[in-house]
Amino acid sequence: MTASVPAKPQPQARSAYRVFRTIGTRWMDNDIYGHVNNVVYYSWFDTAVNGWLIEQGALDIHAGEVIGLVIETQCNYFAPLAFPQDVHAGLRVAHLGRSSVRYEVGLFAADGELCAAAGHFIHVYVDRATRRPVPLPERLKQTLETALCP
Repeated sequence: MTASVPAKPQPQARSAYRVFRTIGTRWMDNDIYGHVNNVVYYSWFDTAVNGWLIEQGALDIHAGEVIGLVIETQCNYFAPLAFPQDVHAGLRVAHLGRSSVRYEVGLFAADGELCAAAGHFIHVYVDRATRRPVPLPERLKQTLETALCP
């Protein structure tokens, strides 16, 4: 029996993403090796997704009855990013479930055509008080549909 080897991840073009946000790097983002440390990329994923949802009026982080909890995350790195670059975070929705969403994010140097890193995370939307999964609120679902990949 031969096990199949998954294809090596490849950087994708800007055209693969539906929504973009610019994120400025900070001096403290660089590590001793002169590039942004890997843990910062996960922060950018959160910033890209939640910033967009808040701006669209689809998520109220302070008083909303529904919140998104991350249950899975992953990132592939293709090229370094470093302070003082601006980063363009491309976002798309790869899967829209009853109470969950798979976001995919590509991180680009401001002048880059191919992403320097790409990853995903999955939110399960839950009741703020009980932390039990709930159906996506209609406004959130409508917003997510605008970034849904074909």
